[in-house]
Amino acid sequence: MELKKLIAEQAAKIDEVMRQDIDELAVELDPLLIEILQYGLFSGGKRIRPFLTTSACRLCGCSDEGIYHLATAFEYLHAATLIHDDVIDKASERRGAASVVEHFGLAEAILAGDFLHAHAMRLVSRYGGPQALTVFCRATTAMVDGEYRQLRNTGNFTQSESDYFTVIKGKTALLIGAACEIGGLYGGGDEELCSGLQAFGINLGCAFQIIDDLLDYQGDADKTGKATGNDLAEGKMTLPVIYALERAADQDRQALLSIFADPQERGRSLVRIAELVEHYQGFSAAREKAEELIDQAVAALPLLDDPGARQERAVLKELCTYVLNRDK
Repeated sequence: MELKKLIAEQAAKIDEVMRQDIDELAVELDPLLIEILQYGLFSGGKRIRPFLTTSACRLCGCSDEGIYHLATAFEYLHAATLIHDDVIDKASERRGAASVVEHFGLAEAILAGDFLHAHAMRLVSRYGGPQALTVFCRATTAMVDGEYRQLRNTGNFTQSESDYFTVIKGKTALLIGAACEIGGLYGGGDEELCSGLQAFGINLGCAFQIIDDLLDYQGDADKTGKATGNDLAEGKMTLPVIYALERAADQDRQALLSIFADPQERGRSLVRIAELVEHYQGFSAAREKAEELIDQAVAALPLLDDPGARQERAVLKELCTYVLNRDK
């Protein structure tokens, strides 16, 4: 089956389970909270994290429908982080519509995000048990730590590749790794198999973020749904820029640093920055790193003899190809 069609079918199943869950919650929760949950959860998104959870479970030979209830926890947590990110960033839009904080208010947004986080933990505990909850909490702890590290790096325009990966692993990749690992645990995978699934998810998550970095400079706004240059405007030192700075001649390096140090210059220097990064092969080096990580992700996928497992492994390999070649 075509990957996009399969993801869409799984996303529809996840949405169905979430809507049933929200309907049950509506019996006992405040109507405004329910309204915010429906607004924040069903305004778009590919449901990639729960897709990975269910796929990892099937790779282990398990077809128990309970995995969908467990997988929704990752979409709930993802939604919580987006809501709180928009609060922190004072963002007025999300996916082409008013953000939750813009539409409903500050207190309402914070509380809704808090609820989603708590509810996600409840579902992981209920359907995955103590071991899965430990994995889930480890990933959420890393997410917060990653945010703090990013805050600490604000204004530091001489970050290393190591600094960059520490942040993106915490903010993005470890949760994707946890989605895969917990799917494996639910599916009855042993320690080695679940470790391989975790490694797959972490490498996939890092590659996904690098492609995001590239799209912010090289993407088509009509396809990505957001203007290029956001990372530059915010002064974020993404991997292509880090690589360019490492290679740049002194004069060009100082030019790059001076632009990043001046918010007004950042706002009008996208073309100049892109030219310098291109000149010093920052974009190509970042893509090569993403390709290397995807190779490591595929190598980490367990090799199982079961035909169903082989089919699921092929799906995950195809997902890796999609991540590398996506344009939005």
